[in-house]
Amino acid sequence: MTDLEAPATPVLVHADRGVGSLILNRPRAINALDIEMVRILSDALDAWEHDADIEMVLLEGAGERGLCAGGDIRVLREQIMTAGAFGAAEFFRAEYALNARIAEYPKPFVVLADGITMGGGIGLAGHAAFRVVTERSALAMPETRIGFTPDVGGTWLLARAPGRVGEYLALTGSTMADADAIYAGFADHLVPVERLDGFRDALETRADPTGPAELVLLFDETPETSGLETARPWIDAAFSADTVAEIITRLDARPEPDAAATADLLRTLSPVALTVTLAAVRSARELPNLRAALAQEYALVTWFALTQHDLLEGIRAQVIDKDRTPHWNPPTLDALPPGIAAEALAYEPAVPLWS
Repeated sequence: MTDLEAPATPVLVHADRGVGSLILNRPRAINALDIEMVRILSDALDAWEHDADIEMVLLEGAGERGLCAGGDIRVLREQIMTAGAFGAAEFFRAEYALNARIAEYPKPFVVLADGITMGGGIGLAGHAAFRVVTERSALAMPETRIGFTPDVGGTWLLARAPGRVGEYLALTGSTMADADAIYAGFADHLVPVERLDGFRDALETRADPTGPAELVLLFDETPETSGLETARPWIDAAFSADTVAEIITRLDARPEPDAAATADLLRTLSPVALTVTLAAVRSARELPNLRAALAQEYALVTWFALTQHDLLEGIRAQVIDKDRTPHWNPPTLDALPPGIAAEALAYEPAVPLWS
């Protein structure tokens, strides 16, 4: 989607009966996030924080396809090609500040992650106080598929998923259905699509009960057993390995067909992205808070943009030329320079995130 096709108002902002409503309004692009949208969202939250008439915030996406498909990676590629990491730094700094703002917002923050919610969409939905999914939700952090690494606080969420589910989701970029998202800690409640209008109305009327924590219980359903939970034995056994190469070896030794398919997938992805992502998720387990995880991710994003070939190549192959045949550099895990993950984690951007 080009800028010329974008609607005049990319985020609809209004308040009614105590609810501040934010609607991402680029439905043809599955509400892909750009810096204008980030600024509109941030300005609204600033205005509502001390507004006594606003009791809670509701964020959702226009259209039926999804809340947000992520950041506009075509624009990201153009920015890196023309101005290096510095071209994208302004967007990432604003986006990560918004992610932290949502997590720390002093008023109840409700997000309807209906449909596709990926990448930057997880940054908006994953850190809210009340995270609602539907039966058509599809959540993922698919960054390794473009030679990149999870960001927007994704490593913070992934590091806190049960067992080794975080490593599995981070490396494979696999999509979570409603039950999976709740099991992995990316969502809290399942509200069927047919009940969303009733839930929205209840948030505005708030007769009894009055708060979203109680209201959502009137509309949610117990999800089915998560496929991730069922797969935990082979996921934990394989993804507890120290290295990506050992993870693949363990997957090859498993009897489950899904394990073999996962090994085949990992062999097609960027060795740099896989290795750095594994280290990033495990490092995030030791970090004290979301802001620390965002700072680590910001440094990694800058490192990828300034020093690595695979991010631009991954976007080219998946989005620009769509030939789905990226040429990674280096092409294999065996060819990776020793200590590349430590190098990436030690990288210090010229402009820090929190300054």
